[in-house]
Amino acid sequence: MDWRDNVTVDPDVCHGKACIRGTRIFVTVILDNLGAGRTQEQILADYPSLKPEDIRAAIAYAADMARERLLPLRQSA
Repeated sequence: MDWRDNVTVDPDVCHGKACIRGTRIFVTVILDNLGAGRTQEQILADYPSLKPEDIRAAIAYAADMARERLLPLRQSA
């Protein structure tokens, strides 16, 4: 899957934040819901304009973004 088919970043839509194409649903909304333990089915019920492939695209987008830079880890005391 290529997340670019489902995720768009347009400065004129949602302040340029990554959204699912054709919606104003931020990728972060999907990721936050998944991180909170919500299932795909629950997310799809809450956001009827989403499709299962949109959720997979959001995850793929996040994976690509995580590869783009290194974040410093906290040092153990």
